[in-house]
Amino acid sequence: MEKVLRICVATNNDHKMSELRAIFKDYSVELFSLKDLNIDVNPDENGKTYAENAFIKASAVAKFTNLPVLSDDSGIEIDALGENVPGIYSHRYAVENGGQEKVNKMLTEKCADSKAHFTSHFVLLNLTPNSRHDFEGVVNGKIAGEVNGQGGFGYDPIFIPEGYNVTIAAISADEKNHISHRYRASIALLNFLKNEKYI
Repeated sequence: MEKVLRICVATNNDHKMSELRAIFKDYSVELFSLKDLNIDVNPDENGKTYAENAFIKASAVAKFTNLPVLSDDSGIEIDALGENVPGIYSHRYAVENGGQEKVNKMLTEKCADSKAHFTSHFVLLNLTPNSRHDFEGVVNGKIAGEVNGQGGFGYDPIFIPEGYNVTIAAISADEKNHISHRYRASIALLNFLKNEKYI
């Protein structure tokens, strides 16, 4: 019988879970969200980097499960706004500036054609007792001149990845799952799991 690696993902974000499940579907890995496991924890992500925030989240969740815990922190950095901005504060930046829809429209007016990139940093805790493994994915691109596309979430409707002339939100979910920052971090993780014979 095939061995399945069960992992708790430190999120309640349905979009993120559906993306990850689509990426992992061909591997002997089963992903559980916090909701699936009835874990209610919301730590203060006060780190200074994606890696620190992902570790804070994973550590908090690890206290409530015996499963390995996968946490990701991600964000967009837009050159026109300054170095590393909004970066780890991407979600907070949207909330504090009137919500995602309003912010996306503002950024297309203020930062059109600016270089930008998405980063996703994964921390996997307790694959073996007290172990930590880090993986990162980056996708480069630019800010669109207008909000475009119905797919994705967050800043997807204003981010045009390198090699494309439409935003991530305007391509299919399947295609997004083969180019996104989360996909790239996931592949690094899956390659590690295969090389180490966990899957």
